[in-house]
This record gives sequence, C-alpha cells and structure tokens, in this order.
Amino acid sequence: MNYIFALIAVLIISLISFVGAIGLGISSKKLERVLLILVAFSTGALIGDSFIHLLPEAVNESGGLTSKITIFFFVGILIFFVLEKFLRWRHCHDVDCKEHPKHLGTMNLVSDGVHNFIDGVIIASSFLISIPLGIATTIAVAMHEIPQELGDFGVLVHSGFTPKKAVWYNFLFATLAILGTAITLLIGTRVGDVVNYMIPITAGGFVYIALSDLVPELHKEESAAHSLLQLLFILVGIGIMYLLLLIG
Repeated sequence: MNYIFALIAVLIISLISFVGAIGLGISSKKLERVLLILVAFSTGALIGDSFIHLLPEAVNESGGLTSKITIFFFVGILIFFVLEKFLRWRHCHDVDCKEHPKHLGTMNLVSDGVHNFIDGVIIASSFLISIPLGIATTIAVAMHEIPQELGDFGVLVHSGFTPKKAVWYNFLFATLAILGTAITLLIGTRVGDVVNYMIPITAGGFVYIALSDLVPELHKEESAAHSLLQLLFILVGIGIMYLLLLIG
C-alpha cells in the first residue's frame, strides 16, 4: 500500500509542472500576489515538515536523539548547498525571472531534472517510513514546486522556448521524480538503513531550501501589510503540518 501511495504522490508532483502554463493567463501583478502567498506557505510547510514530522520520526526510528541524526541533518544541508552551487539549483520565484541569462534555459532544465529526481527520492523515503509522513512530505514538496514551476516556465520562455515547448519540456524533466521514487522503493526495501539515513538528510535539505532560497525572496517585499501576510501564511504552513500530525 505504501508503494501505491508513493507512486500516486510522485505522479501528482510531476503533473504540477503544468501550472507554469497558468502564468500565461494571469497578469503579472496578480501572479506576484499569488506567489507571495505560495512562497510564504511553502516556507512554513518545509520548516514544519522538517521539525514536526521528519526529525521526530528519525529520533523515533533511532530510539532517541543521536549524533548520527544531527550529522545526517547537516549532511542534508551541505548536499543541497553543493547542488545549488554546482547545478545552479536556486530557482527564480519571480514572474519575469530576468536575472537568468537566456542561454541558461537548458541548464535550468538539467538542474530541474536533478531536483525532481531528488524530490522523488525524498517522497519515496517518507512513504517507506509511514503513509502520514509521506503525505506531509508530499504536501511540503508540492507547495515548493508550484512557485518554482512558475519560475521555471518563465526562465524557459525567456530563453527562447515557445510556451508550448516550455510546458512539455518542463513536464518531461518533472517525470524524473518518478524514476527517483522507483529506484528508492527498490533499494529501500532491500537496504532498510538507507531510508533511515534519508529522513534527517531530507530534513536538512528542506530547512536549507526554506532559509536559503525562499526566505530571501520574502525579504524582497518591504510593505508592512504584505510582510504580515507572509508571516500569517508561514504560520499556516507550519499549522497544517501540525494538523497532519494530529490526524495521523
């Protein structure tokens, strides 16, 4: 049953790549407001999943807070730091994405493919532990994917891709998440410790994304009213992760 849930979850994550096309029918001003909320919610969801679900689950699996958990938590932070440095992981959460040179469209697809593969690994690892943990992690990943895919779509269009090609190339590379899930489900059933290591690594990665990638985007907004709205949706993201814990 866990396998089925994991495959359904990663298929949904892959289909999120099509949201980039939505940006075509929405004015930049309205889309910016939506992204403001999505990025804030995503920040709360990633941090909430890390500290409410993933790390407590790792502690439970290890029988207590051990140095191994903290080491692999920091390993997760370092892995995502290296990926960002060498694969240009950082995605634009702005509608126009003008900071990306046009020739980086192909590079964006490659880095996005690696990103999606790792998303698949993360989702599968969570479902191998438990279905509630898998659901919480899928929601956290999904909320980060939506603004990211909108940004990726903008990068591709600005790089010379037609809107139609941008959507389909985005989806093609998004399906690498399914490959990541399939490999993890295969390996995870044979090497149980792999999954236990992946949980704190995932937590570290989520915290890195939230604090290094998303929070700087939120700081670009200087309006007091918008800042309060950001804070509200960060808390909503954390609150939903806690609610999932109570339900689970």
